[in-house]
Amino acid sequence: MAVIKAPTDQVKTLARLMRAEAEGEGELGMLMVGNVGVNRVRANCLDFRGIRSIQRMIFQSPGGFEAVQRPYFYQRARERDLQLARRVVRGERRHPASNALWFFRPGGAGCPGTWYRQPNTGKFKKHCFFAPLRRNCPDVYRG
Repeated sequence: MAVIKAPTDQVKTLARLMRAEAEGEGELGMLMVGNVGVNRVRANCLDFRGIRSIQRMIFQSPGGFEAVQRPYFYQRARERDLQLARRVVRGERRHPASNALWFFRPGGAGCPGTWYRQPNTGKFKKHCFFAPLRRNCPDVYRG
């Protein structure tokens, strides 16, 4: 059962985002980017108040994803990308992105302990993940 509403066209857009942001991080990295996206739709807090669809989450301005500014994002989603997107829409979560609302790739080797006052939840390959405190965004922590 899906944890967010996701019509087929939006699943395709999420799949393209996951590929564009993290293809070099493998399937696990792509799943983590998908986790962040789904979490933003579920959150309804902080920078993501009122973001209730995948489309609005991806193209949010400010606060969206850099990938949408690159031609690579606009390639058709492959079947494997779609399968990964469906998994995160159904609620599959991967640490350290399980409850994360943000990620970025730092210039150096390490991740800061916080990013815009949000705690670091861990690093996967080259990306650092950050989640809000439970009291600030309880919907992100729903099962």
